[in-house]
Amino acid sequence: MHVSADLPGALSLSNIEFGFPGHTLFDGFSAVLTPGVNLVRGGDGRGKTSLLQLMAGQLPARSGTLELNGVRLDLDSAAYRRQVFYIDPRTEAYDQATPPEVFAELQARHPSFDQSCIAALCEGLSLTPHLEKKLFMLSTGSKRKVYLAAALAAGAALTLLDDPFASLDRASINFVSAALAAQAANPRQIWAVAMYETPADITLATTIDLGD
Repeated sequence: MHVSADLPGALSLSNIEFGFPGHTLFDGFSAVLTPGVNLVRGGDGRGKTSLLQLMAGQLPARSGTLELNGVRLDLDSAAYRRQVFYIDPRTEAYDQATPPEVFAELQARHPSFDQSCIAALCEGLSLTPHLEKKLFMLSTGSKRKVYLAAALAAGAALTLLDDPFASLDRASINFVSAALAAQAANPRQIWAVAMYETPADITLATTIDLGD
C-alpha cells in the first residue's frame, strides 16, 4: 500500500520493512502522522523504540520510504534529519555536559529552538537546582527532564519522544502532559510519542497500535 505524502505537514511511512536477525518487526508497514500529538502504542518488544528510530532516520529500513514535509529520507537524508528532534533517553552522549551546554548544542542544530522558554521549562520540570551539574551526576529522571525540556523548546517539524513519563515524578508528568496537550492544536509540528498506555487528557491526531 502506498500512503500519500501530499498532506501539508505530514510524515508518511510507506511499505516499511524492518527487523533484527531472526525477528521481523515491520513487514509492509504504512502510516501517516499529521500535526499534533500522534501516539505509538504497544507492549514491550513490539517495536515502539525501533519505529521512532526509523522515523528519526537513525535505523535503516530494509525497504520502503519515509517522507517528511515533502522530503524523502532515502533521497535527501540530511534535509530530512534537519527537521527531526530525537534523543534516545538512554544515551550517554551528553553525560559530560551541563544542561545549558546541552541546550546550546541543540539550539545550534535546530534553527527554531526557543531559548527564551528554557527557564520556564526548567522550572516546570524542577531542573533549576541542577543546571550547573553535568548530566552524569543527575538521576535518570533528571537526565530525561533535560531532553524533554530541549524537545519542548526545539520547535522541530517532527519531535519524537520515547516513553516521556518514564522515571518522572508526578508533578513533572503533569507538566509534560499539559505541554503535550497544548501541542495538540499546533498546525506546524508533528509529535510522535511512544508509550504503553494511552495518555489521558491529550487529544491525539492518530494512534499507531503495535499490539501487546
